[in-house]
Amino acid sequence: MIKPINKNKLRIKRHKRNRKNIFGTSKIPRLYIFKSLKNFYVNLVDDENGNTLISVSTLKTKTDDIVDEVAKKAESLGIKELVFDKSGYKFHGRIKVIADELRSKGLNF
Repeated sequence: MIKPINKNKLRIKRHKRNRKNIFGTSKIPRLYIFKSLKNFYVNLVDDENGNTLISVSTLKTKTDDIVDEVAKKAESLGIKELVFDKSGYKFHGRIKVIADELRSKGLNF
């Protein structure tokens, strides 16, 4: 009998492999994206101190406004450069849309 492939376990494996090379600081934080079946969660993380600088999700805002909120909060903290962490997801679809819109708002990664 063929065992079904657990795609989330494969994503977590990719995420762990990529996180070895991705590190955020207080000046250049790590932009972390997590998506559940219904919502998106976008965080800016300072890995040196272990702090979450910004946390925005679609629980409280619409999907279209999540990028605007991240850009406003990052600007208020004086952050213009980021390290993009796609969390093992493929860079297409909504992940790519979020990344492109954040770039258009003036954030560099």
